[in-house]
Amino acid sequence: MYNEYYGFREAPFQMTPNARLFFPSSGHSRAERHLLFGLSQGEGFVVVTGEVGAGKTTLVERLCARLDPSGFAVARIATTQVAADDLLALAADAFGAPMEGSKATVLRAVGNALQTGPQRHVLIVDEAQALPFAALEELRMLSNLTGDQGQPLLQIILLGQPQLRRTLSSPDLDQLRQRILASYHLTGLSAEETHAYVEHRLRAVGWDGRPNWEPEALDSVHRHSAGIPRRINRLCSRVLLAGALEETWTFTSGLVESTAQELEDDLGAGPRGAMAGQNFGDGDPAELARRLGSVEGMIARHDRVLGRLADLFNMQRSKA
Repeated sequence: MYNEYYGFREAPFQMTPNARLFFPSSGHSRAERHLLFGLSQGEGFVVVTGEVGAGKTTLVERLCARLDPSGFAVARIATTQVAADDLLALAADAFGAPMEGSKATVLRAVGNALQTGPQRHVLIVDEAQALPFAALEELRMLSNLTGDQGQPLLQIILLGQPQLRRTLSSPDLDQLRQRILASYHLTGLSAEETHAYVEHRLRAVGWDGRPNWEPEALDSVHRHSAGIPRRINRLCSRVLLAGALEETWTFTSGLVESTAQELEDDLGAGPRGAMAGQNFGDGDPAELARRLGSVEGMIARHDRVLGRLADLFNMQRSKA
């Protein structure tokens, strides 16, 4: 709805990773260079870790978009809790090799598949922090596959949350760790980068400076998101919705703060969630009044939003 109101070609803060909207922060640019360096070596592992929503998947989407399909064949596995044999089967399927038979048969089939065509083969394993030791060891065995001339047949990129780094530091994975050629940990954007990130995403969909985001509003976005891109996207999308509903073209820190509070309340993490299960008749009268005032203000705001949505719905229906 806010796309039409503000004249955007598409949603600027969509949650789905989009390489076209990649923002080259200092951290993401360094992570990209680590990936490119690792791929230039033609063997081993490259590891990229970061908090949920830090931009790991978007980074790899950008990498894949830049790789020449005639030179690279890229397969991807998104894992949760996958046993070693299941992971081997997934890898075989990703490269078009038969999945049936004994482990030795499947490994041989994968090796044969990796020697077809002129491309170098890359396997990207997402959410790798969920893999047990045995599955990670299976990946190490896959990385050892070589061709007739002794050339390595497969490179592996591991993407995961911070606990992946702790897992890889285990003495049980010493052999795998020795095959890691490059590793990088993505952190949140700085306050300045958060300002630039929001404007970058807006310009990509046709933003011309309106609606205007006050600097203090973007400071609030950074404070509530810790600079994590997915959190920024979620908050800014809701701010745009609130702005369209209130028909405002200037976004203030107050608007961001109230929207962030509503997001927390929706997830049960804010004041409303904290008040759940409490007896409003207990405690200090001033505190009770403050809580009731907060709830009444929230209800009034929601009523305004619902009213505006109803008006917009009726307008669209009348146009139809």
